[in-house]
Amino acid sequence: MRAARAAAFAAIGGWCAPAAAPVVPPLADVFRIPRRRAAGTGISLTFDDGPHPQGTPAVLELLEAARARATFFLVGEQVLRSPGVAAAIAAAGHEVALHGFRHTLLLRRNPREVAADLDRAAAVIAEATGREPVRYRPPYGVFSSGALVVARRRWEPWLWSQWGRDWTATATPAGIARRATRTLAAGDVVLLHDADDYSAPGSWRNTVGALPAIMEAAHALGEPLVPLSDST
Repeated sequence: MRAARAAAFAAIGGWCAPAAAPVVPPLADVFRIPRRRAAGTGISLTFDDGPHPQGTPAVLELLEAARARATFFLVGEQVLRSPGVAAAIAAAGHEVALHGFRHTLLLRRNPREVAADLDRAAAVIAEATGREPVRYRPPYGVFSSGALVVARRRWEPWLWSQWGRDWTATATPAGIARRATRTLAAGDVVLLHDADDYSAPGSWRNTVGALPAIMEAAHALGEPLVPLSDST
């Protein structure tokens, strides 16, 4: 009985082992999940959870004014709701990437379910944007060991090195910008959200409010704002 229990705990531990990588950087290194640009130059703004009919166009407008390009990790079910917004992301020269079809925690899904979800999302994104996503970030940044294996069959797994925690109900534009830029440096990947379907209602407005200050911080460092697809 003890041996069986120990084996069960070991299996669970192995399955959940990569889950803490978003908040334990050495663990991301162990599992070879990049958090920073390999080139060590430029800064990448990344936006999760979209497209959103209001938040995404507002972000695109600011990026265009700053002549900046970014990476958008799109959710398949949101692409189906706003295919024109997804197409606008690609048309503006930004990178489209994969965030799954449904925004659910991967620890609860077996590899077959994960594979089906990612394949479906990739097909929806490609149809709407005309581009095949290359990079993948899971919901909440949480991988299971099985999901990591599945993802690597077709996509590059990605996390981030800076974040604004812009999805919370207590976030403010100033607080988001301060958190995202406190230790900002060349090669950083910044996590933001252009949608509020899985976070506090209206949270995208705080992200939009914070974005000019975040872009100005990158400009002050002399670093271009580029998508992950540029020289990583």
